[in-house]
Amino acid sequence: MENELYSIGKIGEMCKITKKALRYYDKMGILAPDKVAGESGYRYYSKENLLAVPVIKYYKQSGFKLDEMKEFLNGTTYDSFDKSFRKKIDELRELDREINLKIRSVKDWHNLIVEAQMVIENNICDVTVKYIESSTLIFLEQDFKYDYMDSIINIKFNNYIDSINNAITGPVIISFPSFQDKINGNCSKMRIMQETILKSKEELTIEFGGYMAIACYHIGSHETINETYKKIQQWADTHGYICSEECCERYVTDYWTTKNVDKFVTEILIKVKRKK
Repeated sequence: MENELYSIGKIGEMCKITKKALRYYDKMGILAPDKVAGESGYRYYSKENLLAVPVIKYYKQSGFKLDEMKEFLNGTTYDSFDKSFRKKIDELRELDREINLKIRSVKDWHNLIVEAQMVIENNICDVTVKYIESSTLIFLEQDFKYDYMDSIINIKFNNYIDSINNAITGPVIISFPSFQDKINGNCSKMRIMQETILKSKEELTIEFGGYMAIACYHIGSHETINETYKKIQQWADTHGYICSEECCERYVTDYWTTKNVDKFVTEILIKVKRKK
């Protein structure tokens, strides 16, 4: 048995590996056959080579590339192993960070799409009072010119996030100093806010929420959002609430998701307190 040679087909059958992979390993100098028969070119492998296949599979499972395996398979020092494995651990940690970032981004965006779909399907446009949980957001003060597309898909804000080596997720939230000025077309300032995936320096962030707010979804174009503000104001007056001047628009779905403005969903949030 020690001297027995196995055909490439037998190796493939025993080790659950394709002939194509074995030929490629040969080409890369990872696993050469012990014998190649004359004109037929049939490859034959010894038991020692046969046992190298599970080792190669394990290195592959661990994230090593074929050229990285070559040194290990040919024999190397423990010091070389240590350096190579430490380097691979660092690479895999960075890969894990990138994958988790992508998963978080896609999951958060999917949640917004589901939220918008439920709002539209159930026509949820009633005014309510709810507690807004506190969160820490990255922010940037900007001028506001009633150009919603430019404000939401915000190039300056995205460049700013890149400059601090961070990534954003969740809905864009824009805060306006006065909802009355905004309704009357006199609003010239805004604060764009969004959650970051990586931790930001404290001086770059702002606390959002942690209070009771009047909330109402607006379905459709941002150009008609004043109608929802007026509905909120009337509801507050009727039910004995005092609205603060500052207001926030939380863009559940917008230009980032669809070009159909009729499918936009925006949640208006205004801090409130009861009249005495």
